[in-house]
This record gives sequence, structure tokens and C-alpha cells, in this order.
Amino acid sequence: MTDEAVLAATRQWLERAVIGLNLCPFAKAVYVKNQVRLVVSKARHADDLLEELDRELDLLVATPAEEIDTTLLIHPTLFDDFLDFNDFLEIAEGVVDEHELEGVVQLASFHPKFQFEGTGPEDIGNYTNRAPFAILHLLREESVERAVEAFPEAEAIFAQNVATLEKLGLAGWKALGL
Repeated sequence: MTDEAVLAATRQWLERAVIGLNLCPFAKAVYVKNQVRLVVSKARHADDLLEELDRELDLLVATPAEEIDTTLLIHPTLFDDFLDFNDFLEIAEGVVDEHELEGVVQLASFHPKFQFEGTGPEDIGNYTNRAPFAILHLLREESVERAVEAFPEAEAIFAQNVATLEKLGLAGWKALGL
């Protein structure tokens, strides 16, 4: 796939699922203000992706939030297997620690085959973290804290997302064209 196709599929997922289904009530504000950086990784190996993560962390903390509030580091080919990606996340968290950014930047993850522990592959709750590609989401802690303060029951978001997806169903998710 071309970078343009990867970006288009990612934007479609953001607009139809993340924002359209309100899976993240904080996403729309930064997305419409063009404060979401979308980066297609060129990494051919996990080590290369870690180097890209290094650069993106540096760029995020060096750039005012008004310009880049959050970054999606998208990898369309490296992690076809979810368990491999999940293992990689531990290493990626270590990179955040190496940059001394604990409490400054947090990582979230999305994957086409995302699966919560103890669920079946097609459990609809898994779709809260499913995306067209493996994605490392770099979030500013300060922005997350501000968003949580503005959302009265932030801890209820996951349960609301699962309820939304249960109502939508697998056929409804597939109808989104994701």
C-alpha cells in the first residue's frame, strides 16, 4: 500500500469509528484542529520502529500541543501477529522510560487483530482497539488529564464503548467499511 492509502484508511477509521461512534470523546476536538500527527512508518524491523518512536517522542515533546497534541505512528506491515505487537509494546514503553517521559507521554495501541485477554477473537469488545493497521498512539499526559477532567465519568468510557459496539454488532462494524 502507498502511504496515501494507509493515511486514507487511518483517517476513515478515525472519522467513522473513533469519532463517528464516539469511542474516544476527546478525539474530535484535536482532529478537527489538525493537531493529530499521522506518521506512516517505513521500518522494516522492530529496531527501526523503535528509532522512529524515538524521533516521534522527541518531536512531540518539542512541539507545542497547539501544533501537535498527539501522534499516531502507523505501521502497515511489520506486526501482522497481534501477540508479537503486544510483546513489542513492552519494549516501546521502555523507550518512553528511557526518554524520561513517564508521566509526560503515554502509549496506547491499536491493531487489526486486537484481542483483550480472556476474550474470543470476534468478541465485539475487542473492536474498541481495532484499527486497520498496528498503531502506536503517543498521547500527552497533560492533554489526557485535561480531557478526563472535562469528561465527568471518564472511567465509564470503555463500558460505553462496548455497549455501543454491542448495539452496532459485527455486521454494523463491517458496514462502516473498515
